[in-house]
Amino acid sequence: MMTKPLPRSFSRRCGLGMASSALTLCLVAAACGESSGSPAPFSTVDADAVASADTQGTTLTLVTHESFTVTDGIFDSFTATTGISVEVLGAGDAGEVVSRAVLAKGQPEGDVLFGIDNTFLQRGLDAGIFSAYESPMLEVVPAALQLDPQHRVTPIDYGDVCVNYWSDALPGEPPRNMDDLAMPENAASFVTENPETSSPGFAFLLATIATYGEDGWQDYWQRLADGGVTIESGWEEAYYGRFAAGGGPKALVTSYASSPVAEVIFADPPVDSPPTGVLVDSCFRQVEFAGILEGTDHPEAAAKLIDFLLSSEFQVDIPLNMFVVPANADVELPAEFVAFGVVVEEPLTLSPQEIEKNRSRWTEQWTDIVLR
Repeated sequence: MMTKPLPRSFSRRCGLGMASSALTLCLVAAACGESSGSPAPFSTVDADAVASADTQGTTLTLVTHESFTVTDGIFDSFTATTGISVEVLGAGDAGEVVSRAVLAKGQPEGDVLFGIDNTFLQRGLDAGIFSAYESPMLEVVPAALQLDPQHRVTPIDYGDVCVNYWSDALPGEPPRNMDDLAMPENAASFVTENPETSSPGFAFLLATIATYGEDGWQDYWQRLADGGVTIESGWEEAYYGRFAAGGGPKALVTSYASSPVAEVIFADPPVDSPPTGVLVDSCFRQVEFAGILEGTDHPEAAAKLIDFLLSSEFQVDIPLNMFVVPANADVELPAEFVAFGVVVEEPLTLSPQEIEKNRSRWTEQWTDIVLR
């Protein structure tokens, strides 16, 4: 069975696509070069001032990744209630958005940034690109998603990067865990993305580090390499170029826990159940945040937009547009997510500080093992 291509929102975090990888790597290098090695100062937006602020006639720019997907008119009620108009500025992939914001610190391209996730979070925090704001809406957000105790960013959604398998193409039984994935018959049928050019590829690298630790992840990748794992530059190249979803020969791919949901929704002809499954043991959690950009001329209005992004009205729009889970725990998931989604009770994770500290070393070591 062939399915329609999954929506572009699936690749919005896929990091550095081949067309933009050189630009993004240059931006990252320049941004990192400006780090002072000590926490950057930041301002705080007072919640009481936000509640009383007159924001009629204000226009805000929401800076986000170029594949930000929402229903047309989603901000109309926000504008009617607050008097604030919202313009969306797509500024590249997720990594590029963060790096551009670091370079523009103090003179931001917009007022609110949406799309920084936990794999880039510490870079933004260290650079001081966000003002602190503790939204009253955080009471509906699980504490596990609130990774910055100073509230410089606010969690908006989350999802899990996981190994997917095409059931009818597997060489045998589905792998039960990460060790099974590295068995020669599975490694030879596994395609994943380059962690230097792809966000899900980097997330899977982090999954192996979280699973096997500093003393074991290199050996694990050596097992995958010896078994014949295939590496592609990005998610689309892997999912539709090599994986069975696009008619390719590979039965296993790094994708998302929500991929089976999309496979059912976009199947042509329609199907009653997804052709894909998820190796839950491999899932690494990505949390996506929004923050008020330091230097905005409209901090109170920007804070109101943060509140709206956590409102039920906006949060209910997220799953079937971006195929991730709302951070607002009071929002019910669509029936398709309930029926076909995979619940990851204990996702793999690493702290933003550890990720930022070791990113370059880990990807260099990965390159030495897998590509050289």
